[in-house]
Amino acid sequence: MRGVSLLGVLWIVIGLIVAATHHFFDHVGTIGGILSAIIAVLVWPLILLGVRIAIVV
Repeated sequence: MRGVSLLGVLWIVIGLIVAATHHFFDHVGTIGGILSAIIAVLVWPLILLGVRIAIVV
Protein backbone atom coordinates (compact mmCIF):
# COMPACT_ATOMS: atom_id res chain seq x y z
CA MET A 1 0.00 0.00 0.00
CA ARG A 2 1.36 3.36 -1.00
CA GLY A 3 1.31 6.27 1.44
CA VAL A 4 0.76 9.95 0.88
CA SER A 5 3.90 11.79 -0.09
CA LEU A 6 5.27 14.64 1.97
CA LEU A 7 5.34 16.83 -1.12
CA GLY A 8 1.63 16.21 -1.75
CA VAL A 9 0.72 17.10 1.82
CA LEU A 10 2.89 20.21 1.69
CA TRP A 11 1.28 21.26 -1.62
CA ILE A 12 -2.22 21.01 -0.09
CA VAL A 13 -1.25 22.81 3.13
CA ILE A 14 0.33 25.70 1.23
CA GLY A 15 -2.70 25.76 -1.09
CA LEU A 16 -5.06 26.02 1.88
CA ILE A 17 -3.05 28.92 3.31
CA VAL A 18 -2.89 30.77 -0.01
CA ALA A 19 -6.60 30.24 -0.70
CA ALA A 20 -7.51 31.43 2.78
CA THR A 21 -5.38 34.57 2.54
CA HIS A 22 -6.95 35.39 -0.83
CA HIS A 23 -10.49 34.97 0.60
CA PHE A 24 -11.53 31.92 -1.42
CA PHE A 25 -13.24 30.41 1.62
CA ASP A 26 -15.53 33.41 2.14
CA HIS A 27 -18.12 32.15 -0.34
CA VAL A 28 -18.26 28.40 0.22
CA GLY A 29 -22.03 28.58 0.73
CA THR A 30 -22.55 28.00 -2.99
CA ILE A 31 -21.42 25.18 -5.25
CA GLY A 32 -19.47 27.70 -7.33
CA GLY A 33 -17.70 28.96 -4.22
CA ILE A 34 -16.80 25.44 -3.17
CA LEU A 35 -15.43 24.58 -6.62
CA SER A 36 -13.47 27.85 -6.76
CA ALA A 37 -11.93 27.13 -3.35
CA ILE A 38 -10.96 23.57 -4.33
CA ILE A 39 -9.38 24.71 -7.59
CA ALA A 40 -7.56 27.55 -5.79
CA VAL A 41 -6.06 25.06 -3.33
CA LEU A 42 -4.85 22.82 -6.15
CA VAL A 43 -3.40 25.56 -8.39
CA TRP A 44 -2.14 27.93 -5.69
CA PRO A 45 0.99 29.04 -7.64
CA LEU A 46 -1.32 30.63 -10.22
CA ILE A 47 -3.10 32.51 -7.44
CA LEU A 48 0.22 33.93 -6.29
CA LEU A 49 0.90 35.04 -9.88
CA GLY A 50 -2.34 37.02 -9.91
CA VAL A 51 -4.71 34.66 -11.70
CA ARG A 52 -8.24 35.06 -10.33
CA ILE A 53 -10.36 31.91 -10.30
CA ALA A 54 -14.13 32.12 -10.05
CA ILE A 55 -16.56 29.35 -10.89
CA VAL A 56 -20.08 30.69 -11.46
CA VAL A 57 -22.84 28.09 -11.44
